[in-house]
Amino acid sequence: MPKGLSSYFGPRKGQILGLFDFVSQFKQPVDVGATHEEREIKEKYRYWRFRVFYSMYIGYALFYFTRKSFTFAMPGMINDLGFDKSELGFLGSMLAITYGISKFLSGILSDKSSLRYFMSIGLVLTGVANIFFGLSSSIMLFALFLAMNGFFQGWGAPPCAKLLSYWYSQTERGRWWGLWNTSHNIGGALIPLLCAFAIQTFGWRYAMYAPGVAAIVTGFFLMNRIRDRPSEVGLPDVEVFRHDIGCHEDDKQDKESAKDVLIKYVLKNKFMWILAISFFFVYIVRTAVNDWICLYLIEVKGYSVFLASSCVSWFEIGGMFGSLTAGWLSDTIFRGKRGPVNVMFSAGVGVVLLSWFFMPGSSIAMMSTLMFTVGFFIFGPQMLIGMAAAELAGKKAAGSATGFVGFFAYMGAAVAGYPVGKITQTYGWPGFFMLLACCSAIATTLLFPLWSKKPHGEVVATN
Repeated sequence: MPKGLSSYFGPRKGQILGLFDFVSQFKQPVDVGATHEEREIKEKYRYWRFRVFYSMYIGYALFYFTRKSFTFAMPGMINDLGFDKSELGFLGSMLAITYGISKFLSGILSDKSSLRYFMSIGLVLTGVANIFFGLSSSIMLFALFLAMNGFFQGWGAPPCAKLLSYWYSQTERGRWWGLWNTSHNIGGALIPLLCAFAIQTFGWRYAMYAPGVAAIVTGFFLMNRIRDRPSEVGLPDVEVFRHDIGCHEDDKQDKESAKDVLIKYVLKNKFMWILAISFFFVYIVRTAVNDWICLYLIEVKGYSVFLASSCVSWFEIGGMFGSLTAGWLSDTIFRGKRGPVNVMFSAGVGVVLLSWFFMPGSSIAMMSTLMFTVGFFIFGPQMLIGMAAAELAGKKAAGSATGFVGFFAYMGAAVAGYPVGKITQTYGWPGFFMLLACCSAIATTLLFPLWSKKPHGEVVATN
């Protein structure tokens, strides 16, 4: 391999000269000797934490680009190719299902892989799938490339969960995880603008090409920027840097196989199942509100498409504030416990949904406020359930844990498609809101036993 390219991707043991050895990229990096000079440790930690954080923030926002671009290409596909809503609904459900399965499988793989290459190569391949989707015209090819997109989408979240676990201590992780979680909202806010410009200027296919190219470029950027854990760059564990005291039981997970880690720390952990099932119901609510409320505002409140879309945009804005608030509360008020915030925010979702349906009037300000509020509450458990799973499993099993609960989440997202649509068609909008309120109540009830549950290897801040 050329010297310049080799230095760009970093040293790789056993690399075949002249070839991009795809498989070797997934090997976990070798630790280097840690420095013991306190000033140097502080300076290097400040640099690397900022570098790793902004890299995975940008990277995950681009995963969201390639995941949501299909949504905005659908009207053009209907006009250009004559597809109907049921065919496009089939494609959307396939994306959700393959993404959910991938999150589970990739979570297991990421626990024994290089996070740096796992995430970046996944982003590159989602971009490739997007471009091939834009080049296609048949329903079978669309299904194939959207399934590929969904599969490689799953390579984004589990590595981010592990990176946040390695680079940020439990006593501060809620705030950083909350800030990272806003990448969903940034991606969700920017992708409509990018796709609208591409469609208006060049046609619907460019709504797939543009995010695809951006994802490929950003994937190679991540290869250069991200490092898996502090020990890879000669730094001690983050708990040592933060002067946190606790039992670090994660070291023994290094000697266990991926199968043993999955069974011992995830599948045999009853609290992990509680988190997963509650995540299923949370994602029914999150996805149903995001996908169906626009139609509700048009049909029931008499909004135009533009006004309805403007109101729905407040869902993402509320989600940004909800993620940040939930992370801060769990770190400070509840001292690293995620359970209380999960319960309170899940209950808040149900209250808002019920008040929404029974509240008279249809002013834009009122509807926008309600969208902001439900987004604020739903993105609390959307973030903290995955975070609680990672902390309950421990650092070395964080990928398996977040992948496991993420699988259940996206099965819930799939239910929010055809099943929720069928219930709404049969029982009307009252049935829609009652269903979502019941889902919120079930999630709240399930999360109560985890109110005082402590993370795996809990640490206490001394500084």
